[in-house]
Amino acid sequence: MASVASLSVPTAVVTGGAGFLGSHLCEALVERGERVICVDNLETGSLQNVEHLRGPEFTFVNHDLTSHLEIEVDIDFVFHLASPASPIDYLRLPLQAKRKRARFLLASTSEVYGDPSIHPQPETYWGNVNPIGPRGVYDEAKRYAEALTMAYHRQQGVDTCIVRIFNTYGARMRPHDGRAIPTFVRQALADDPLTVFGDGSQTRSFCYVDDLIHGLVLLAESGEHFPVNIGNPQELSLLELAQTVIAVTGSKSEIVFEALPVDDPQVRQPDITRARQLLGWEPTVPLEEGLRRTLQANPRESPSV
Repeated sequence: MASVASLSVPTAVVTGGAGFLGSHLCEALVERGERVICVDNLETGSLQNVEHLRGPEFTFVNHDLTSHLEIEVDIDFVFHLASPASPIDYLRLPLQAKRKRARFLLASTSEVYGDPSIHPQPETYWGNVNPIGPRGVYDEAKRYAEALTMAYHRQQGVDTCIVRIFNTYGARMRPHDGRAIPTFVRQALADDPLTVFGDGSQTRSFCYVDDLIHGLVLLAESGEHFPVNIGNPQELSLLELAQTVIAVTGSKSEIVFEALPVDDPQVRQPDITRARQLLGWEPTVPLEEGLRRTLQANPRESPSV
């Protein structure tokens, strides 16, 4: 059984804290003066993402959350950003939050909507997900995690909240993680062809990471328990995204088209009415500005760890 040395409150536990979103969240919480316990098994995260945070206010714990982790201090918030293939975590972490009386935030995803018939997607939409398709493991794990989180809230009184995160980008994304922006930027910086799937007409909405993290913190500090969409409602096609990346990077790359993956959603746009009403939140960083900030953070390899 792992343990963590005593730390004074206020304290936040961030699982998956060495990953892309997790590291930015750890950074934001430390800047707010909070104690942060970052838990990550480094399967996809990197110590380089959090090495600048080393100090008395920040503790890193290398741990796989599929086995129990004992936190021997009072906890105010649990931000659950770890996303393993197995939902075992979701059965254990709410128990820890219940015992510590912490606020538990589950990082869910817009993928719970599947290929939606409602556009833009409100939180009241139940989704259209293929449970046996190639994306089913991730999509259904997140849907199941939401169900368990609400069950712990209703039946055990755990103070929970659920954020449905739409496409987010910024520094520290892995260049080869397969998502559109890091792939396009990596290709553009090398003047390689940008690979667009299908005819590029499928749409996405991209939120800069600083805006996203601000939304997570506001939700964690609110009293809301039901899911809240956090994302940028500015929608554009993947072809338009590729063209924007080429323009911002000044690349000489061409655009090539490949076969569309199975079950790839045709539209993705958040309805952020509830975020505006409940949290007073909306994104402020336009796509072009966010891409420039991403490049400035690591100009030769952006976006990377």
